[in-house]
Amino acid sequence: MKLSHSLMHQHTNKPSPVSDADEDGGTRSSRGIQSIEVGGRLLLALVDRGRALALKDLAAEAGMAPGKAHPYLVSFGKLGLVEQDATGRYGLGPLAMQLGLISLQQYDPVRLAEPLLVELAQATGHSAALAIWGSHGPTIVRIEEAPSAVHVRMRPGTVASLRDTATGKVFAACFARDKVRDVMPGSGLDPQFEAELAQVRADGVGRSVGGLLQGVSALSAPVHDQRGQMALALTLIGPTPSFDADAQGALARTLRAYARMLSRRLGAPPEQARH
Repeated sequence: MKLSHSLMHQHTNKPSPVSDADEDGGTRSSRGIQSIEVGGRLLLALVDRGRALALKDLAAEAGMAPGKAHPYLVSFGKLGLVEQDATGRYGLGPLAMQLGLISLQQYDPVRLAEPLLVELAQATGHSAALAIWGSHGPTIVRIEEAPSAVHVRMRPGTVASLRDTATGKVFAACFARDKVRDVMPGSGLDPQFEAELAQVRADGVGRSVGGLLQGVSALSAPVHDQRGQMALALTLIGPTPSFDADAQGALARTLRAYARMLSRRLGAPPEQARH
């Protein structure tokens, strides 16, 4: 299964070639400035490692020689994007913090997820949905119908069953346990269901094959925010005969890749964004 253009190029650290006209601020909007993309690998490395690094370690993480990395770090230091601590290690600087704070002010997980929802439906040929935690549990808030003629009808506002839907299982496995217990009191979290939730966490996806609707299957993956907490679920839904519900299958791999990309966009810590 092929991923979309933006997913294939997300975080690859492979800059595109540019012409001299582009370097001078030319007119090709589809191309960037190669030196900025190359230097940006150093910033990506600092984000991925989450701590200050010595020059040689930082350069190695970015895939370049220390002598090549140093001039970029000098320029980034002048801008405030990086700074050196007392030991000489490089970390993110005050401008990087200011950019992060402004980004948080504009933070809206659903809005950020919507473009990827369209891409996911196009890439897989199945309906895609976003769910957040509402007052009654996991609630569908956005749906992108499958591009094919086969549609699975579901409306925004639908509350997903924690036990019987892929979306619900992901929330039961990965969301705040106290909130899950509030809507699933008593014997809801019995040992058998706990074992199923442990498998969901291990697989990185929840599965449902003909759970609530006969002939309809689904896969759902958690998306994490900047605090490392589950912010929403990304779900694929389709008719069982043409839906690969294997947790290790191509469809699940695609779904997990989109969930990871969205987690990175929401500022999730590296360990959640790589899950």
